[in-house]
Amino acid sequence: MLVRSLRKAALAAAVFALAGCQGGVLDPKGQVGVDEKNLIIISTILMLLVVIPVIVMTLYFAWKYREGRDNEIYAPKWAHSTKIETIVWLVPVAIVLVLGVITWRSTQALDPYKPLVHEEKHLTVEVVSLNWKWLFIYPEQGVASVNELVIPTDVPVRFKITSESTMNSFFIPQLGSQIYSMAGMETKLHLIANEPGTYEGYSANYSGAGFTGMKFKTVATDKAGFQHWIDSVKQDEDSLDSATYAELAKPSENNPVEHFGAVSDTLFHDIMYKYMKNYNDWNKNSPKAESEHSISENSAAHHDAADAERS
Repeated sequence: MLVRSLRKAALAAAVFALAGCQGGVLDPKGQVGVDEKNLIIISTILMLLVVIPVIVMTLYFAWKYREGRDNEIYAPKWAHSTKIETIVWLVPVAIVLVLGVITWRSTQALDPYKPLVHEEKHLTVEVVSLNWKWLFIYPEQGVASVNELVIPTDVPVRFKITSESTMNSFFIPQLGSQIYSMAGMETKLHLIANEPGTYEGYSANYSGAGFTGMKFKTVATDKAGFQHWIDSVKQDEDSLDSATYAELAKPSENNPVEHFGAVSDTLFHDIMYKYMKNYNDWNKNSPKAESEHSISENSAAHHDAADAERS
């Protein structure tokens, strides 16, 4: 009776644990996510080859050498066993070597900057993390959206990512890798959705008061559905230019979905380089630049005076 109850409890616990995997990295809907899931499982199994025997032997030795057993061999001067030394060194070394090979191969294969090998042309989406919302610009289609990402299935997507201010982390667990967004920089990520559906996306890096509401829906649909969405967004009269973006960039929490039927061609570039556009002016006004300018002027005056004396 007790064994049957324990069996039911274990089964219920297993079902509950597996149910928690739905919608996360262990429930991938794209090839990149599948490859990363396999990597997690293989790495876990290899590490368990060490962990499980250690746990079993710990319990076994505690039972075997418990107080009250009088028939065990007493060897107070025992200090070395070649067999044990061989096992405790060779097994971990072998596991580390295997993990090293797997890590090297997977690092090259799953490089987020590496375009996916696919017969379809990559769709480009420019991503900007704001306080506290996500802006998605479709440069080839000339539209933009806030907190809604729509992509076609079985088409690789090239994400170009930057930030308005605070560093964030762009993450769609069911599609694959997360990558940081940073002001003044462009990071890249390549993903693909092989199954239609709606997947959660969010920031995986704390960025302030509205961080918990910095989420978006990723809708993967067929090509016809994607084109229909693009056409519907283009009907929107709102246009995203520098003035509209300045208003959008103001901090807001739990921002609703917004669409823009037109977008400035250089908006993403302007956002990324806005902190660098006055660099040369700042450099000219810096104390070092002024000092160098003064030295240059003095040197020129000295040479002019020397030339005048020679003449």
